[in-house]
Amino acid sequence: MQSTASPKTYRVKSFGCQMNVYDGERMAELLAGEGITPAPEGQQADLVVLNTCHIREKAAEKVYSDIGRIVKDWDRADGSSPLIAVAGCVAQAEGEEIMARAPAVRMVVGPQAYHRLPQMIRDASAGRRVTDTDMPAIPKFDALPARRKVGPTAFLTVQEGCDKFCTYCVVPYTRGAEVSRPHAALVDEAKKLVDAGAREITLLGQNVNAWTGDNAKGRRIGLDGLIRELAEIPDLARIRYTTSHPNDMTDGLIAAHGDVEKLMPFLHLPVQAGNDRVLRAMNRSHSVDSYLAILDKVRAVRPDIALSGDFIVGFPGETDAEFEDTLRLVDRVGYAQCFSFKYSPRPGTPAAEMSGQIAAEVMDERLQRLQTALNRHQMAFNEASVGRACSVLVERKGKHEGQWLGKSPWLQSVHFTADVAVGDLVAVTLDAAGPNSISASVRSGT
Repeated sequence: MQSTASPKTYRVKSFGCQMNVYDGERMAELLAGEGITPAPEGQQADLVVLNTCHIREKAAEKVYSDIGRIVKDWDRADGSSPLIAVAGCVAQAEGEEIMARAPAVRMVVGPQAYHRLPQMIRDASAGRRVTDTDMPAIPKFDALPARRKVGPTAFLTVQEGCDKFCTYCVVPYTRGAEVSRPHAALVDEAKKLVDAGAREITLLGQNVNAWTGDNAKGRRIGLDGLIRELAEIPDLARIRYTTSHPNDMTDGLIAAHGDVEKLMPFLHLPVQAGNDRVLRAMNRSHSVDSYLAILDKVRAVRPDIALSGDFIVGFPGETDAEFEDTLRLVDRVGYAQCFSFKYSPRPGTPAAEMSGQIAAEVMDERLQRLQTALNRHQMAFNEASVGRACSVLVERKGKHEGQWLGKSPWLQSVHFTADVAVGDLVAVTLDAAGPNSISASVRSGT
């Protein structure tokens, strides 16, 4: 392949989870450190990074579609070709196959190797096609640049990888084993995020509540200890964390929801199914009863907690009666928000080889019924919030003159009209609920 000029502009397109959003932001900072600037809206970028997710159905096929679209739309009079990099979990899982199937791709970089992206760009610009899917996680963070100016909310990855080996999931194979970042590095990065403008930090991990580390006194602490220390940062107003596993929901972390004012009353705790046999087939380490017991403990210390979860419908062998158990669980919990998906076989996972694969039309019908129930409960939670006084962290302007958008403590989207600015914490009363957002009015005297 011919060499090409070093890229002057870039665009990072991230798919999937919040950790991918974080990784995309860090890659953008790496590129900025190389003097490469974001491509203006509507203009082609010299370098396109497709930061992929392997969880969703047909993830790889969507990547190839995007690659084809980039090549088809490329229009440069100088006869050059686009510099395309595939990053993320699809890159990790299918690195060499991507290179074989998509000649236009010049770089394939896994989620634990993107700190080496600048050198890969230099190699690709010299005409080489390069792949880097090494798995060690922690050196990546040591090599990343200092955080630059951020918005009022920021992500902070504290843990990567997974040791749970759910039978449907590729994360242990694409992100590696569970690894916790060092305590000192996290406190330092959190302080820099706050100095750069963040008022709220969301701690991220594939199993974020599995984080452990030694604090400054050499004492071993868990995620609850880290949250308590971060809460001491003066200008940090809010702390959240995601995604959690029921197996790692310790009593200390539950207690933090009642003790730490800056820890927001929101818990995303995926259950995946409401039937114990299905949970065992998924290799989930909890039962329906143990999951509900955790929620009862959390509600005891934080009665206003907003609960969120993940569900998979149509797991191999799931019967109609077992699916009905999931609907009963949804009604019992009353989730404020949820994510729900049809089961999708991922190559190399045990579930992909299981008998009893569910027909697509059955999964479609179950997902529709589940989402109807989840939407009903989300609306009920929003309606029950009307009349509440709370603070809203302003994130951006709304569509209308003087309108602003932000999040309530319960992670609801809230819109209101006022003379404020991005990053302000505004005292409001929640006035009217919709299915996806709430309108509010600024409280007098604020």
